[in-house]
Amino acid sequence: MSPAAVRRDAGRDPGLQPERTRLAWRRTTLSGTVVAVLAVKTTLHGGASPAGILACALCCVLWLGVLGIAHRRIRVLAATPGPVAFAPRHAAAAVLCTVAMAVCGAALVL
Repeated sequence: MSPAAVRRDAGRDPGLQPERTRLAWRRTTLSGTVVAVLAVKTTLHGGASPAGILACALCCVLWLGVLGIAHRRIRVLAATPGPVAFAPRHAAAAVLCTVAMAVCGAALVL
């Protein structure tokens, strides 16, 4: 390892990584909550159409999915002393929920 790499790694505390990851998941759930609330507000503003209600309901279900994935990940990080790899199927589910929520939000706006 080069001397510059040693100096760079000396200031890093690997024990804080799980805490940073937990905080990132908290921010993600907060963002999802804001999206779900805005979806409800957009749906109810100016009369609710059946398509708007469907998109809003789907957005809320997707928010619950992100919330469940995040809660599971936070529990895993709290239960283990070191970092644990994120299961690929959970990562794929989180990405799918996030992208689908963005599509539902776009459908509500348009």
